[in-house]
Amino acid sequence: MNKIIVLLFLLVSSISFAQTADDLFENANALYKEGNYQKAIELYKQIENKKEVSSELYYNLGNAYYKLNKVAPSIYNYEKALQLDPLNEDAQNNLIIANRLTLDRIEELPKSVFQKINKNVLQKLTYNQWAALTIFLSFIAATLFLLFYFSYTPNKKRLYFTTSIISFLLLIVTLVITFTQHNQTKNTIEAIIFAEEIEVKNAPTIDANEIFTLHEGTKVNVLDSVDNWKKIKLVDGKIGWIKKEALRLL
Repeated sequence: MNKIIVLLFLLVSSISFAQTADDLFENANALYKEGNYQKAIELYKQIENKKEVSSELYYNLGNAYYKLNKVAPSIYNYEKALQLDPLNEDAQNNLIIANRLTLDRIEELPKSVFQKINKNVLQKLTYNQWAALTIFLSFIAATLFLLFYFSYTPNKKRLYFTTSIISFLLLIVTLVITFTQHNQTKNTIEAIIFAEEIEVKNAPTIDANEIFTLHEGTKVNVLDSVDNWKKIKLVDGKIGWIKKEALRLL
């Protein structure tokens, strides 16, 4: 009996929690429409603190920061929205617009054919979505193989055998893509520069030489950490060290 009461309490608490997050989201959206962007941000942040994050939440946060002309936070939140949903076209378009406000103009190194395919095709889905596709294909392949096994008509057996083989091949391909995307996501640490202006040094020390300057909103890859320093790399291949307070990890 006590266990049932505890379970009911947890169920009611979870429902109440979800309703609270939904109410906050609706209230924040209403404040945004009224032009009260700072208050809307505060409510969106409350939802984030409750771990009720979504691509839509970060997209709305990015919009609110953009309305306040805060370049780095707007870009950061658009990037977070795309991490959760790479197919969020609104976030993609607004990110392009927000990036135009950045001062740094960095030319990306030429990409190989595989890198272009990876960026323009494979990264359109998260590794979780690729994993879901893999599971779906495994179900289809298994079903087709069973139909082949229990079928007695020669034409049907050939059809089911051929389609099951194709499904298994696609299954292997998506499985490889899933592991590749997972490893890439795990090993790639990206960040947005939040400092208005920061000098990048050639070593993780205060008295090291300054090699170039970055401004807020620029996206970098984080390669290493030493004490309070982060080793970063730009898309044009430049590498240097900055204080960790100057950026925020995605």
